[in-house]
Amino acid sequence: MEESHATNRRNFLKQAGTLAAFSAVSVPALALANDEHTALTILHTNDVHSRIEPFPMDGSRNQGLGGVARRATLVEQIRREQRNVLLLDAGDMVQGTPYFNLFGGKVELELMSKMGYDAGTFGNHEFDNGLVGLADMVPYANFPFLTANYDFSDTILNGKTRDYAIFRKGGLRVGVFGLGIQLAGLVDPTLCHGVHYLDPIPVANGIAARLRNDYKCNLVVCLSHLGYRYDDNRVCDRVLAANTRDIDLIIGGHTHTFMPQPESMRNLGGGVTLINQVGFAGINLGRLDYQFERKSGRKKLVMAGTYEISPHGHAPIEHG
Repeated sequence: MEESHATNRRNFLKQAGTLAAFSAVSVPALALANDEHTALTILHTNDVHSRIEPFPMDGSRNQGLGGVARRATLVEQIRREQRNVLLLDAGDMVQGTPYFNLFGGKVELELMSKMGYDAGTFGNHEFDNGLVGLADMVPYANFPFLTANYDFSDTILNGKTRDYAIFRKGGLRVGVFGLGIQLAGLVDPTLCHGVHYLDPIPVANGIAARLRNDYKCNLVVCLSHLGYRYDDNRVCDRVLAANTRDIDLIIGGHTHTFMPQPESMRNLGGGVTLINQVGFAGINLGRLDYQFERKSGRKKLVMAGTYEISPHGHAPIEHG
């Protein structure tokens, strides 16, 4: 990973129905990495909410789904099949089971680190134990937290997060930055005192332009905990996509939206920005496979979809 400079503030598948069938679908994706093309696979989660173990078998809608061990097994399999893989999270990693109440985020971040997450952003629930609790939690992650529109300069988190990071994969540069939701009215002000919230749209436009033009990133990804859409004028992923340029992919969170496939939106630059979100509690793992032409740098999305993490295997969800 090529790290960014500190700023002044702080620094899938048109899928088959079974895992076995998906493995067969993966072979062409591998073949895309040749003398003319480079393949990149992005895996992602959001709003896992301390769901370490699968949901109990209690007759509920989500019984038996999820679980860190199953997700880790699936991620490891994909890494064996694909050379260039990024694993990202869009926030609210914690709060929701007794693991967080008892261990304050240590268990969740240690397991994510062992799974090899490359980056994550903060959701509102990362603040549930206040800034001290969050500062105590962060060192258990061996991946960066990307939070471009939270200014932590006047807090104990100053210098503990980054605006963006650049990852090198197979000769590609992938720029990733993070955006968080407005904390006012959502988080007890005593738990986030001193955090200055910055309008995500100008922040996103500035950073995405820098990643695209200054750092020559082949792909620009936003980890967003803004939420997919609202009925009012709050900034959400759809509003962000329509009012920015240079962002190729928004990986979202907060609204626990189960999207069967990414949504394509026209952005300010006339290009397409994809939006994806995979529900909550680690029930699903999102996957997007890109292909890049080595000479021209042109890219295309080859496959995109979602795995359901279930006791019956990691079956991809069928798309229409």
